[in-house]
Amino acid sequence: MILEDSEILITVDQLTKSFKKTTVIENLTHSFKAGERIALVGQNGAGKTTLIRCLLGLYKYKGTIEVLGMNPRKERELILQNIGFVPQIPPPIKMTVGEMLDFFGKLTNTDKQEFIDISENLGLDVKGNLNKPFMKLSGGMKQKLLVSFALGRKPKILLMDEPAANLDPKARSILFDYLHNFDKNALMIISSHRIDEVEDLVNRLIEMDMGKIVVNKEV
Repeated sequence: MILEDSEILITVDQLTKSFKKTTVIENLTHSFKAGERIALVGQNGAGKTTLIRCLLGLYKYKGTIEVLGMNPRKERELILQNIGFVPQIPPPIKMTVGEMLDFFGKLTNTDKQEFIDISENLGLDVKGNLNKPFMKLSGGMKQKLLVSFALGRKPKILLMDEPAANLDPKARSILFDYLHNFDKNALMIISSHRIDEVEDLVNRLIEMDMGKIVVNKEV
């Protein structure tokens, strides 16, 4: 249960996002607090991924968003230093695994061994793939590395869009153990089609439909 006076980490006010003539999110207003473990659910096209991308400053939008008191469009670099993010679709990064470990270590001021340990626990042979371009990894290997970058930096906010996608059953189980033991003061938002998969991890359910929040309850 989240206390009423928990720190608000994200504020969304009258958020609207359209692509051409299609409105994907419409006048959405909500606050996300420290310590919340949120399952963000809904059908394809409900607006879940679009909301996450707006929070990350990836899209222009109408309305107001504050993440850690900052505008995600104007202060994106600062915000991303405090957010761990796992995308639904891995980006086409040309860097090698070794280069990515160095890059994210410096970007987030994190010992890259933290990322290596998590990746290897998930079943990724890091040493055997150091010189391989990220783009050449299998879907599961990419996901394990991206999860390690999100968790290893110990962020205040963790945004995960279908984080178990492409993971084998053993890696999924290890991922959920990590999430279960994650910093209890952090805000965690997990977008998923399967509430049964994440229900043991969360304390709040938010369901979106047609770009609006239609269910918001403690669980």
